[in-house]
Amino acid sequence: MPHLPSTFRRLLEPLDRRLVSAMVERHDGNHGVGNRPSAWTCQRHLKTLLFAQFAGLNSLREIEQGLAAQPHALYHLDLHAPRRSTLSDALAKRPCDVFRDLCGKFIGILGRSLRAEGEAVIRLLDSSPIPLRDKRFTWAQADPRYPGLKLHVLHDPRAVHPVHFAVTAANVSDVRQGRTLTLHAGSTYVFDKGYTDYNWWHDIAQAGAFFVTRLKSNAHRRLVRPRAAVGEAILADTSLRIGHRKPRGGATNALYDTDLREVVVARAGKAPLHLVTNDHSRSAEEIAALYKERWQIELFFKWIKQNLKIKAFIGRSENAVKTQIYIAILAFLLLRLFHTTFASSHHGSAKDVLARLKVALFSTFILNTQRRQRTSHPDQLNLTLQNV
Repeated sequence: MPHLPSTFRRLLEPLDRRLVSAMVERHDGNHGVGNRPSAWTCQRHLKTLLFAQFAGLNSLREIEQGLAAQPHALYHLDLHAPRRSTLSDALAKRPCDVFRDLCGKFIGILGRSLRAEGEAVIRLLDSSPIPLRDKRFTWAQADPRYPGLKLHVLHDPRAVHPVHFAVTAANVSDVRQGRTLTLHAGSTYVFDKGYTDYNWWHDIAQAGAFFVTRLKSNAHRRLVRPRAAVGEAILADTSLRIGHRKPRGGATNALYDTDLREVVVARAGKAPLHLVTNDHSRSAEEIAALYKERWQIELFFKWIKQNLKIKAFIGRSENAVKTQIYIAILAFLLLRLFHTTFASSHHGSAKDVLARLKVALFSTFILNTQRRQRTSHPDQLNLTLQNV
């Protein structure tokens, strides 16, 4: 009987072995591991942590027992069931930069496969806290609210996946991280008031890109010229310039002479929304819709925190925690690609697909979406799959 690839193996197929090996070599990830057949390399560590993410495992013991329960399925994955001590050592010593760079490279691969030609390039920018309140996370820096880390994401709402990410200390401000982004002409960046920096907004405009964000209530408005307010919820649409030439502190406002646009949007039961943009060609309704689309990145953060292991960690070191965050993002990307390729005929949500994966990682993924299915003998099912 020919070997049928397991669902877990299909999930891992897009991770080219040469790409993984290149990232490991770049950071000398297997330093001190040795060449024994049982050596716990970064490659095996990666597969094991991805298995833990997809299976929803919460501890080293669960990972150890979960792999030990399926020894027959590990050969074709070049895996073996590790000891808890081996996993613990690997979490502390295998450099997290390997998995960070691998995740970054894979984002580019996924973007090319899911990008729709001719679509406007929209980028949603936001961050989400990852609290580490346990006193054993002694290395975690704190902002005024909590010690921990912060996950910064640039999200593509059309392809529904991140296009850039960074993990920083909790006390790194959103706008400070935003300034590190590579800006692309023609793209539209949508973000909230946490990214208020007139000089950075000027950089976006100079790069030939656009931004849409909220205008702070204390912003100094100048040269206000009304435009026609077109749209059901549009209260006002004006051209203006903002800020002082020399704000307090001696800084220079590079945005001082830039013509901008303010769109005021009515909200039921709430104060109107004041949006500012350097996009003068889109309609006011389109500008409002772009900012409303920012909710998609909030849903992304909510999804990965509810469905992947990114809130509770099985290691205490900074390297272990960051490794698990990077692996969680990579798991989301692999799931997204699996859903849009192999499981594209499955009309359920990503959560539905993940629920099936959890019980079918070492067997064959069944695409049938009917709630009630006739059971069949396993040999009959294998024969059917061989003929597909």
